[in-house]
Amino acid sequence: MKRSEINAAIARAIDLIKADRWSLPPWGHWRAAEFAAAPDTAHFLCDHQMGWDVTDFGSGEFNRRGLTLFCVRNGRQGEPNGKPYAEKLLIVGEDQETPVHRHRVKMEDIINRAGGVLTLEFADADRDGKPTDAPVAVSVDGVLRTLGPWEKLRLEPGESVTIERGVYHRFYGEKGKGLVLAGEVSQVNDDHADNYFLEPIGRFAKIEEDEPPLRPLWNEIAA
Repeated sequence: MKRSEINAAIARAIDLIKADRWSLPPWGHWRAAEFAAAPDTAHFLCDHQMGWDVTDFGSGEFNRRGLTLFCVRNGRQGEPNGKPYAEKLLIVGEDQETPVHRHRVKMEDIINRAGGVLTLEFADADRDGKPTDAPVAVSVDGVLRTLGPWEKLRLEPGESVTIERGVYHRFYGEKGKGLVLAGEVSQVNDDHADNYFLEPIGRFAKIEEDEPPLRPLWNEIAA
């Protein structure tokens, strides 16, 4: 991705968050110089994978396959006495796919906080990690739903779904309904070791520096 694309995605996310009357923590607005002046904070955030994250999953087509995230809080897997939970904001565009993946450690709730309609699809996995044709049971705000493999589940603003460990899922914004401000509340998140994608992809974007960063990404703040 070009840095200009990342900057545009972050600017769009900031506008959406403001419009929906959400607020980021103070360091969500820091630039590189402010992180450099607060190295302890920068290292804590980087170690806990907290802050901005923009990726095209190696597709080269961010608007088709990509995601903008802001991790608000997170523990670390295996950290004694650390937080056992995480929280993220997700900005999902119309027809912008987060590709099929699953987690072996993390259980999560995906919430449509505001905006358009969030569509999700699910499939169970066999012992070899391959998707099956079996029905998938998911909890939608406490109500058990049984879906066919890859059957669409539409979440209107305010609705949420619980995704169990090991269940394949993908999601995207419904066309014509606008940007989605989604949320994730989960067990500890580890983007280095607990994302298992169905196809080979790049979780983190390779960045072409065509302009200065609007905001550094979480894996850049302690550099």
